[in-house]
Amino acid sequence: QEHLVESGGGLVQPGGSLRLSCAASGVPLDYYAIGWFRQAPGKEREGVACISSSGDMTYYADSAKGRFTISRDNAQNLAYLQMNSLEPEDTGVYYCSGDDGCTVVTNESLFSPLITGQGTQVTVSS
Repeated sequence: QEHLVESGGGLVQPGGSLRLSCAASGVPLDYYAIGWFRQAPGKEREGVACISSSGDMTYYADSAKGRFTISRDNAQNLAYLQMNSLEPEDTGVYYCSGDDGCTVVTNESLFSPLITGQGTQVTVSS
């Protein structure tokens, strides 16, 4: 069975960093473009970053540009989201998703992922 599993979340102070990982099992990761989106209580789902299946294209939400970096290692079946300069507004559950493209960032109204992980909690607080 195909799974995506996120890890790396936690509690961090404002200005700190976290690296989230997304591991694929049961399916080669390079089947999918990989996107990260987050969900915070009382807020709408927000796509933050996406990387094409080959890794040659990346896309970021305005809120993530200059602070977050998405990457992937298809040989290891892993994708990553490096988050720097974290702010309390970044708090939420972060999900990785697999899809045919990067609508998670480029056109979220069309976003309907083929596969999604269970999420990892990120809390930014002093």
